[in-house]
Amino acid sequence: MSARTATPNSSWRIPPIGLFIILIVVGLTFLGLVILFSASQSMHDDPTVLLRKQLIWLVLATIAGGIAMMVNLEALREYAYWLAAGSVLLLALVLIPGIGVEVNGARRWMDFGFMRLQVSEIGKLGLIFSMAHYLATHRRDFNHALKGYFYPCVLLAIFCGLIILEPDYGTAFLCGAVGGCLMFLAGVRLKFLIPTAFAALSLFSVAVYHDPIRLRRITSFLDVEGNRSDSAYQLWQGILAFGAGGIHGVGLGSGRQQMSFLPEAHTDFIFAIVGEELGFLFTSGVVLLFMTLFFVGVLQLKRAPNLYQYLLVMGALLFITFQALINIGVVTGCLPTKGMSLPFISYGGSNLVFMFVLTGIILNGFRSWELPALRRQREL
Repeated sequence: MSARTATPNSSWRIPPIGLFIILIVVGLTFLGLVILFSASQSMHDDPTVLLRKQLIWLVLATIAGGIAMMVNLEALREYAYWLAAGSVLLLALVLIPGIGVEVNGARRWMDFGFMRLQVSEIGKLGLIFSMAHYLATHRRDFNHALKGYFYPCVLLAIFCGLIILEPDYGTAFLCGAVGGCLMFLAGVRLKFLIPTAFAALSLFSVAVYHDPIRLRRITSFLDVEGNRSDSAYQLWQGILAFGAGGIHGVGLGSGRQQMSFLPEAHTDFIFAIVGEELGFLFTSGVVLLFMTLFFVGVLQLKRAPNLYQYLLVMGALLFITFQALINIGVVTGCLPTKGMSLPFISYGGSNLVFMFVLTGIILNGFRSWELPALRRQREL
């Protein structure tokens, strides 16, 4: 069977490694629902309102993840550039006043009445499909500066540039990191990648320097205690939450930070609520689950039938784990403050659906690669 031949995806059989990943995702999602219910007790007259909304999103996410697990990845490859074009179009449209919804100075959402969609989540999906397809198609051109380096850089720069304009520096950095890793894993030469990485980081730093809000976050991060009543208030309260929780936590529903002391406790900083109410043991468990998800997935990648599916599943793994790493780093004070959801745990519909779609792509690969009928060839 050739590398481009579509692999049959008709079996519903999920290998043991896939079931293990499902258990990890279910565990993280259940923890998120429990903490969300606890954190919303003092936020609304009806303490179940956020939980009920999240459960609706969870149903939609499960359906989307199931579809992503069963679709034929090789058949989707033919539409990779169309998906990228649609993603870029949405990222451009969301910047237009009247189409994109502005919240706290950022224009990142489209409002469809019954739902509000964060467009950058679709952009991430378009990015990994188009990058995986292009790099696999041109794997013999990596010594060629134009086809093997410049074109994929332009593709990555389009996605990152539009996301920065929202502005959403954290997601742009995340997309750049994932895209750069995919290029490296595909075989793009380091003599191209290393100077590009330095140049991109320099431009990113200049953009942050000329953005007063982002620059203030950096300076506040460097002196959290000195800015604890002002720009570093959220981070300081998060650190206090971890300290109050200790090893075993203060107990569900007994946390102080949920009483409006910690802004956005149910979204970006929900990991701090886990630390306060359930303690160090549970926060360590969350980190361990994300690490396990990543390393188990990486070990399974050796079964990939071709470079395209390898990069696609790897991209899905990287988006989940890098986003978790950034969120945990921000909440614990290891990274400058950036609004980014903790996968599967934070409140928010768009990100939850996207994370389940990524999980579906991972399970899709593992399931189809385990089919007995598969006869794979090693790519030259």
